[in-house]
Amino acid sequence: MALRDALPKIITGTMPGPKSQMLINRRKQAAASAVSCVYPVAIARGEGAMIEDLDGNRFLDWIGGVGVLNVGYSQPEIIDAVKAQSEKYFHGMFNIVTHEGYVALAEKLNQIAPVRGEKRRTFLSNSGAEADENAVKIARGYTRRPNIIVFSGAFHGRTELTMTMTSKKAYAVNMGPLSHGVFRARFPYLYRKPEGMPQDKVIEYYVDSIYSVFEECGAADTIAAVIVEPVQGEGGFIPAPIEWVKAVRKICDEHDILLAADEVQSGFCRTGRMFATEYWKEAGCEPDILVTAKSIAAGLPLSAVVTREEIMEAVPAGTIGGTYCGNALSCAAALKTIELMEKNHLAERAQEIGKKVMDRYEKMKEKYEPVGDVRGLGAMIGMEFVKDKKTKEPDPQFVKDLVQECVQHGLMIESAGVYGNVIRFLAPLVITDEQLEAGLDILENAVGKLTV
Repeated sequence: MALRDALPKIITGTMPGPKSQMLINRRKQAAASAVSCVYPVAIARGEGAMIEDLDGNRFLDWIGGVGVLNVGYSQPEIIDAVKAQSEKYFHGMFNIVTHEGYVALAEKLNQIAPVRGEKRRTFLSNSGAEADENAVKIARGYTRRPNIIVFSGAFHGRTELTMTMTSKKAYAVNMGPLSHGVFRARFPYLYRKPEGMPQDKVIEYYVDSIYSVFEECGAADTIAAVIVEPVQGEGGFIPAPIEWVKAVRKICDEHDILLAADEVQSGFCRTGRMFATEYWKEAGCEPDILVTAKSIAAGLPLSAVVTREEIMEAVPAGTIGGTYCGNALSCAAALKTIELMEKNHLAERAQEIGKKVMDRYEKMKEKYEPVGDVRGLGAMIGMEFVKDKKTKEPDPQFVKDLVQECVQHGLMIESAGVYGNVIRFLAPLVITDEQLEAGLDILENAVGKLTV
């Protein structure tokens, strides 16, 4: 049986096995410890939604490189596309030569990105953080305003600017001083809305926090952009309510502020659409700027900023760019990835997967006291764990134990959330029904075992 069709199986008894342990030991001696890893797994190969380690253990991967592998590991058509490009040239710096892959990918993204405006343009870079930073530069270049608004729970990266934009300052220990001109409003984390607040006042409360920024931090006419994750990733897999997005869009329009969507993690079919902001567009509140990365190129480094022509063309020459931006191999992978996603209807598959996972998670929520909340969009789903359903006190230790219990049985899951008490579902969308059920069984058995 091919690995892509296999089920999880641990053959070494405990993990890591001896071969994996040797490589992990070498890692500890050679690589930066600040790049931490809690998983006892040393990958030998991957196919579809499955990983095999150096000892022959098989794992079902519900992390997917943290949202990088929506199309799965080692897709043969993508491998062929990259091989074909590699035989022509690896790299052609776009500042120096024009190459087909960059142009063709920009044309495709201009076509499919749900941003405001009929005529769009695309800038390619290498990582999500780099794209977020360039989106801010583009917004500043167009508006000629210095400041931006981001939100509680946000994660945008680890560069100096994006560390500032990121809410959780555990990612910025001893890294100050951070960037100026970054102000923070409250993201609508509805599970943890202020206690006793009436439901019909909740959205208004979170919208008002934007007006507080205007009053306390930077006047509206100094704000270049408001940057929003359609579904917060590191923040705990929290979807932005459409009613709130509409209100944010209205504020932006009233004050000539650009609305930028950070779809680094939510893009490329994960949420049941090619981009989560397609839901925004359907509601009449599409963004001005779209930032995306991760699953764009099946694991090769690539990211993109897409916006309407008048915004992109206002950027001063030379202020955006970079040596590897739009690398030829990455562009070849991205073009084939998008083709496969459309041909194989992976957005529709995400909806199917999401329904199955949510149905099972809802049952677990009713059955197990530690499961406080389940939420998501499409196949981007979070499960939040608490010590008590009434007090909602976060239980990060439960999640740490759950991650280790699951991996010992062949399921890889990852934590998230402001308090580290959420597990995220980011399985490749090529996962089989049998693999999905096997993973849900492993997860539920682990939750049951750890529930006391």
